[in-house]
Amino acid sequence: MVKSQEPTTGRPRPKWLTPWRTYAWLVGAVLLLAFPFYLDRFWLQAGLFAMAAAIGAIGLNLLTGATGQLSMGHAFFLAVGAYGYCVFAGDGKGGLTGIGLPPMVAAALAVAVSGVAGGLFSPIAGRLRGAYLGIATLALIFIGQHVLSNAHDLTGGFNGRDVPPLSVFGLTFDDSEIVIANVPFGSAEKLWYAGLLLLLCGGLFARGVLRGRPGRAMNAIRDHRIAAGVLGVPVARYRAGVFVLSSMYAGLAGVLLALVFQRTVPEYFGMALSLEYLAMIVIGGLGSVSGAVVGAAFVSLLPQLLSRYSDALPLVSAPGTGGVAPGEASRYLYGAAVVAVVLFLPGGLVRLAARRTAASTSGEDK
Repeated sequence: MVKSQEPTTGRPRPKWLTPWRTYAWLVGAVLLLAFPFYLDRFWLQAGLFAMAAAIGAIGLNLLTGATGQLSMGHAFFLAVGAYGYCVFAGDGKGGLTGIGLPPMVAAALAVAVSGVAGGLFSPIAGRLRGAYLGIATLALIFIGQHVLSNAHDLTGGFNGRDVPPLSVFGLTFDDSEIVIANVPFGSAEKLWYAGLLLLLCGGLFARGVLRGRPGRAMNAIRDHRIAAGVLGVPVARYRAGVFVLSSMYAGLAGVLLALVFQRTVPEYFGMALSLEYLAMIVIGGLGSVSGAVVGAAFVSLLPQLLSRYSDALPLVSAPGTGGVAPGEASRYLYGAAVVAVVLFLPGGLVRLAARRTAASTSGEDK
């Protein structure tokens, strides 16, 4: 039997490498499961924002990183998921449209509606590429902002609308506390495990897509569209299908964001959010599931950390008190990170970790 070879070095995999990675994954999993017992609400909400951002970034990475389709309208599909859940699960009180479906059904339908919205746009996505597709998807942001601000019965207008809590098999993910191991579990603690499960399922599914035949076809389209067509890859069909899949990931991220925020407002789902998602996949690593997660954690956690420690950081201060506000400082920092990654680390942060692993492997072989 021929032993497997490392794809980058061509050398046999060191015996210590696989157990080390396994132990690292186990330790990480235990820590993530234990966090709700030890962290306060701020850190749990920050982690939930990062999870939601990671789910949306995985979808965008399938579209932009793996298939080479530039999308500037990712925030639109997050809004479809968030407001779709509110409409399907809402009770119709306060003059707002609500169907009153069970929250699990409402969440699934919101993701499906996001996919339908992506499917309606997919004929355009299947035929345009590059900057032309980016400009076309940018139009979705302006359309979405107009609809969200003026469809008062559906969205509540500029003030938004409250988000019905998620309920799964009788367990309601609201602020009503349940005590587990003498630790009170509120909405953030309960949603933490739901977010972990959604992120795990979304990451594993995207990883399977990228490592299978669809992933090879997507990479072929990204690298050379004409050659992929000559080889028999239905380019337009794949582009349209990936756009729908990316939209469903964005819808799922929108549902989770709405549950964490507990209120949706149109202003959040603007162009700045789409740019943040592009920064996530560039900083983390294009075409990589782990890169999307790393980039999402970096971009989503940075402004919250700056807000938390603004008193101890130079030049950063609370909004309205002079100096640079945490939100502005975070944009400067991850903007600089995008430039640094493009210039010095084209593969993103995950490639840096891969290089260190390869260097350790080489040192061990010597």
